[in-house]
Amino acid sequence: MTPEERQLLIQTNRLVEENHAMLRKMRRAALWTRAWHLLYWLIIVGISVGAYFYVQPYVEKLQSIYGGIAGDVDAVQSVAEQLGDFGKLLGR
Repeated sequence: MTPEERQLLIQTNRLVEENHAMLRKMRRAALWTRAWHLLYWLIIVGISVGAYFYVQPYVEKLQSIYGGIAGDVDAVQSVAEQLGDFGKLLGR
């Protein structure tokens, strides 16, 4: 092996080792990025589920109030239909 070939082989070996170290760092960074993204989405979903269970009693209360109001409106409409025209009732 000539000195030029040996120097080229040493240089290639150094580049391969440097490339290998860079690839390992990139793989490790990608793994940590995936882990942080997973943690991020778990926190988002956990907060959403927690907020749902925290707000659920209030939403159910509002739904029951709305249902009661809708029933009252229906009752008033049915009474108005039974009475007929209010203008005739008042003599106008």
